[in-house]
Amino acid sequence: MKSIRIKVKPNAKVSSLQETATGPWLVQIKSPPVDGKANQELISLLSTHFGCPKSAVFIKSGKGSRLKLVQIDL
Repeated sequence: MKSIRIKVKPNAKVSSLQETATGPWLVQIKSPPVDGKANQELISLLSTHFGCPKSAVFIKSGKGSRLKLVQIDL
């Protein structure tokens, strides 16, 4: 189990994931922050990056915020 802090930027041109040396990961998402679309794309992007199923990625806090705490069951 791994917990990571993430800063999300929705409405980006390209979806990307960057790990920073200090502070939260920076994630750019194409989807708008409407009806949970950005959170769904975030979960999909993280599951692909870490090679785990989508059901193993859980947003612990910050579902309605740009700063999130995500738990990944590896």
